[in-house]
Amino acid sequence: MDRLGFKEGEMIEAGMISKSIERAQKKVEENNFGIRKRLLEYDDVMNKQRTVVYTKRRHALIGERIGMDIVNMIWDRCASPVEAPDYNDCKMDYLQTLAMEPPFNEEEFKDLKKDDLAERAFTEAMEQYKRKSERMAQIAYPVIKEVYEKQGHMYENILVPITDGKRVYNISCNMKAAYDSECKEVVKSFEKNILLHVIDEAWKENLRELDELKHSVQNASYEQKDPLLIYKLESVTLFDAMVEKINNQTVSILMRGNILTQEPQDIRQAAPERRQDLSKYREQKNDLNDPNQQVAAGRDTREAKREPVRAEKTVGRNDPCPCGSGKKFKNCHGKNL
Repeated sequence: MDRLGFKEGEMIEAGMISKSIERAQKKVEENNFGIRKRLLEYDDVMNKQRTVVYTKRRHALIGERIGMDIVNMIWDRCASPVEAPDYNDCKMDYLQTLAMEPPFNEEEFKDLKKDDLAERAFTEAMEQYKRKSERMAQIAYPVIKEVYEKQGHMYENILVPITDGKRVYNISCNMKAAYDSECKEVVKSFEKNILLHVIDEAWKENLRELDELKHSVQNASYEQKDPLLIYKLESVTLFDAMVEKINNQTVSILMRGNILTQEPQDIRQAAPERRQDLSKYREQKNDLNDPNQQVAAGRDTREAKREPVRAEKTVGRNDPCPCGSGKKFKNCHGKNL
């Protein structure tokens, strides 16, 4: 045994250390790869939902399939309530979503087939929606016709206020297209804007819920369960609820939509919202009876910008006098100091 404690023939090779480091590095890389792969699998769930939602939104933007999409939504809202176990529940669902009474009584609800009930309700709902759309166009056309013929050169796009009884939606519409179509273009713009609005709001809410779900399912690992599997299952439930919400809100707003009557002078052009220049405004506080309030109101409470304190250079007693006489300061102007 040598003085370092190694027996004869025993030694540490550099290759052993290199292989140990290589194994550790490989283990770290495999772990990081697994984490990245896991995150991509979580993101893949969201991307699949995003593809479906963006397809719906693109159809609404282009406008070619929007009529078909709305018909499908109305059919879905007519077919769903007839599956209720009780007639009163079915009736309440029709009133809340379609704003209409069911076109069948309680006996028919119990005796007739579900498909026949849904078909009857769908026919009634489509007729009601058609009448409402035509009435909206008839109300809007006289006003838009007068404005277009007298002031058409002043407006390109206008805002048409439409309400569902809860809030007012200012629908942007092309003035010439509305005039040429006798305001049928106003109804199309209403459908397009409402569908886009509902999709955007529901998608933002769904993204927030997916983010919360991603964090909450991590606790499933303590129960020997796969968090990703639970996330996928729960995300499907959230997505179905979002689609249900989009269909319900869209149909509810469209079925209740009514145009607010306006005078021609109330028509205003659709323009991007401008930010106010607040620098031109100043706050004022009137009716200050308390003297202390008056003093406080006149005081500038903003922190004043403080300049650094600079020390002035002083002249020493033995330094040359600043007057230029060549004498020392103590024998010249500093003699009496």
